[in-house]
Amino acid sequence: MTAPPPAPLPTPPQGLRRFADSLAARLFALTLGAILFTEFLIFIPSVSSLRTQWLEERVAAARIAALALDAAPMREVSDELSESLLMKAEVLAVAEIEDEMHIQLLAPRVAIDGPMRLVDLRGSTAMGRSFAALREYLAPEGEILIVVAEGSAEGRVLEILLPQAPLKAGLIQFAWRIAGLSLIIALVAAVLIYAVLDMFVVRPIKRVTISVEQFSRDPGSWTRRLSPTPRRDEIGRAQNALSGMEEAVADAFRQRAHLAELGSAVAKINHDLRNSLASAQLVSDMLAKSDDPRVKRAAPRLERALERAIELATATLDYGKAAPRPPKMQPVSLRMVLTEAADEALNGAATQLDIHVPASFVFTSDPDHLHRIASNLLRNAADAMAQAATASPHIRIALAQGALVFKDNGPGLPEKARANLFKPFAGSTRANGTGLGLVIAHELASALGGELTLLETGETGSAFRLALPGLPA
Repeated sequence: MTAPPPAPLPTPPQGLRRFADSLAARLFALTLGAILFTEFLIFIPSVSSLRTQWLEERVAAARIAALALDAAPMREVSDELSESLLMKAEVLAVAEIEDEMHIQLLAPRVAIDGPMRLVDLRGSTAMGRSFAALREYLAPEGEILIVVAEGSAEGRVLEILLPQAPLKAGLIQFAWRIAGLSLIIALVAAVLIYAVLDMFVVRPIKRVTISVEQFSRDPGSWTRRLSPTPRRDEIGRAQNALSGMEEAVADAFRQRAHLAELGSAVAKINHDLRNSLASAQLVSDMLAKSDDPRVKRAAPRLERALERAIELATATLDYGKAAPRPPKMQPVSLRMVLTEAADEALNGAATQLDIHVPASFVFTSDPDHLHRIASNLLRNAADAMAQAATASPHIRIALAQGALVFKDNGPGLPEKARANLFKPFAGSTRANGTGLGLVIAHELASALGGELTLLETGETGSAFRLALPGLPA
């Protein structure tokens, strides 16, 4: 049952809608809103200060009028002078309270009608003045304020009546001026902040987003790849991580294409190769009937080599299918298998080999799997030492705690090879190597019920540990 195709990605919006849904638009709106909110917080104490100043100016003018009355005989003035003093003080009436006596200094010239509200300027707090200033905007039409303040002399209390409408009109004009100025400042600041954020935040994120979107649509051939950045903040780390991921994915697709081409090539040559090997096997059978003792000794080894070559051609296809051949368990002379694997892998190389395995030791395993594991390990070690021009190259094979240990005195494995040790086409240290040798050896060890691991590596050489069932502990 095949999996359903992935659902297509939604088409991104275009034009103004695309900008409205973008991170840039949201950052701009958020910046503008934050600045306007800050301006509003500044506006509250400003309008409170304006209201207090407006009221104190009227109180000061009323005090001057009260002092003028003190200078007049009997504290009485003409109606013309009283009206003039009220107009200059911009109040409706002025009274003074002394020793709990209410003295009318400047009487109102017209009837006072409308709702009244008491405003006491003595001992008011900043919080109270702020709430009172905001309340002025909601005052009803025709409201009269009764303002109480300190009088012209100690122990006196000044009480004045004045209309609230001029105060409300002044506060509204002030609010409009502040609103316009705040909007201009907010727009300019928002544009500047947006430009900085767009350069250092939005554009890098946009590049990352476009690359991710293109990758999600076509992981195998997207072209908008990111380059590493020297930035060390979160965006820089995200871009560098994505850049590394893109490179890793590109390598994975190249390896997949390589594997596909390899599988196709092997499939094409497998038939002809097996036919050629079958013909060679017939020749080896004829050689086995020869009376020459040297031919008789060499013929069995040639026959086993041809059988392994046929198995290898088939196993290469099996590897591409991730299905290695099941092991054929039988009694095996471990030293003999290791000797034959060394003859094939070293092939006359100037590498000293020491096999510390008793000749009489026999255990149950698959000789072909063992041969391929040992030959791959020995060949890799010999090639690495030859490439590094190691002086007196040496390989030692010994039994130790239920495992075979392959130890060489080569240059050791580089960091990249250690990180990709058992990955196909990734763990090779040779210029033209495929990295399949260790992968095949690892899979064959698992098929035998054992495990192949890197025991140690460094400047003094590398050691691989092959743990298998049946080896002495």
